[in-house]
Amino acid sequence: MSAFSRFTPLIQSLPATVPFVGPEAIERQRGRGIAARIGANESGFGPADSVLLAIQRAAGETWKYADPENYELRRALAGHLGTSPAHIAVGEGIDGLLGEIVRLVVERDTPVVTSLGGYPTFNYHVAGHGGRLVTVPYVDDREDLDGLLAAVKREAAPLVYLANPDNPMGSWWPAARIIEFAAALPDTTLLILDEAYCETAPPEALPSSESLIDRPNVIRTRTFSKAYGLAGARVGYALTTPGTAQAFDKIRNHFGMNRIGVAAAQAALSDQQYLKEVTQRIAASRDRIAGIARENGLLPLASATNFVTIDCGRDATYARSIVDRLMGDHGIFIRMPGVAPLNRCVRISTGPDAEMDLLEAALPAVLRSMAER
Repeated sequence: MSAFSRFTPLIQSLPATVPFVGPEAIERQRGRGIAARIGANESGFGPADSVLLAIQRAAGETWKYADPENYELRRALAGHLGTSPAHIAVGEGIDGLLGEIVRLVVERDTPVVTSLGGYPTFNYHVAGHGGRLVTVPYVDDREDLDGLLAAVKREAAPLVYLANPDNPMGSWWPAARIIEFAAALPDTTLLILDEAYCETAPPEALPSSESLIDRPNVIRTRTFSKAYGLAGARVGYALTTPGTAQAFDKIRNHFGMNRIGVAAAQAALSDQQYLKEVTQRIAASRDRIAGIARENGLLPLASATNFVTIDCGRDATYARSIVDRLMGDHGIFIRMPGVAPLNRCVRISTGPDAEMDLLEAALPAVLRSMAER
């Protein structure tokens, strides 16, 4: 298969990959539909009715570009967070923001520190800009803060990535340890503190807005994709100092935000009563997933996210069989971590009772069929 001959050497050296195999691709590959979509950490509970109404209202104006300054959304976020709009940059979900941050910092062979088995899209951006990943194994299913700090200092790395709460394990560190970690970093190292799951985390896991806001080498990334139920809208934001936030304006796609998505995010932020209700439903669903796991002899890990990671007690082959059988035999889409020893686990997103009912019926059948073989 021929390709253009003058791609850069870096691009020519990279594989053509998609960091995630989407549920739509799985449906195409297997020739069957998904009955329970509980693998991508979306919110099956959906957005608030007020958000759906805002989307309908905005649809008629979709012929317009969105405000390239994202002024109203930034102002609303600032009011919600108790800061100023100058501290906020808006982007196409956390994935888009991660790509921009990497572009701001990473050149060819730049060392970048992250956890082995952490969020793969970040790694994808680092590779795409020619960076050199330096990975630190998890310890007790949590990201190793001491190990990350040691790697940063050893490599003189200008960029380090930490998710709190964590994907894929659902674990978390208390705010005091996160603040301590940030303070221990060299001023020349930029910390990406990925807080995609901040709305589902216990309060003690999240540093206050003011605790890190004066550190130019800390960028906190957040999203409307999880608890707010807007994964398809692609709206995220970064919280940092005004000077660091302004750097995004040098490289971002100023018309990258879609007008309907921005309207949806503003409406979602205004409906905090719905957020309270949906996070309660997420917590109840987490408990139910954990109960289903225990009933089947599996070990659910404590989670501060909208998913539960389940230790299957064996190896990656066994965990992969559970993932494949649930989808192949029952149309239930879940995922699993990508590297050892995390890949002894599977990961199941929270969702409505109907999807939990399907999981509760299917999982014992899958485990029985595997035991019989």
